[in-house]
Amino acid sequence: MNDRGATLQRPATESFFDRARARLKLEVPPALTDPAAAGARGDLDLNPDMWVKAGVKATKPAAVLVPVIDRSEPTVLLTLRTSDLASHAGQVAFPGGKIDPTDESPVAAALREAREETGLAPTVVEPIGYLDLYLTFSGFRILPTVARVTPEFTLTLNPREVVETFEVPLKFLMTPGNHQRKTRDWNGLERDYYAIPFENRYIWGITAGILRNLYDRVYAE
Repeated sequence: MNDRGATLQRPATESFFDRARARLKLEVPPALTDPAAAGARGDLDLNPDMWVKAGVKATKPAAVLVPVIDRSEPTVLLTLRTSDLASHAGQVAFPGGKIDPTDESPVAAALREAREETGLAPTVVEPIGYLDLYLTFSGFRILPTVARVTPEFTLTLNPREVVETFEVPLKFLMTPGNHQRKTRDWNGLERDYYAIPFENRYIWGITAGILRNLYDRVYAE
């Protein structure tokens, strides 16, 4: 694979949090609420022409939490969504959802959603910074918050939204050789997307794209 960063096989190390703090900030990009502002990426990275062909517009601000657990070998906490949700049902995802008018910031929205979906307490979460704004063909403008999570936590899952949670080694996710580029039909159009299979899990689409952005922002030169 010849896309950006593929030749950089630098795995995640214990310096991840230092690198993330140095490269990421908690400054909300204007493009979160202003579609005319520059600075967004996402599904359009691999299919820039499809937005015009499909007539798609991403207009709904949302936030997700990218929880990196500070274990001796860091891991990323992911959820498996229930099969009867309105969007992205049955898929592997980060905790998150729409930003409500009452949320003070995208960080606050991500923390609220994480607690509502998984029971993850904000007291064990240290927000580090935002990744790039991620636009989706499903209409969302997602701002991912990378955060350090202390290992001493308990979860209480919301059965209406989350079937289960699981952890994937950060080193595996941050190795670009594990990032596959796939193609599928989307409303009669061929669409490319990232996939990162792990054991019996299939991480793809938005979640894999955000993980690729995490690699690009923290590790790629």
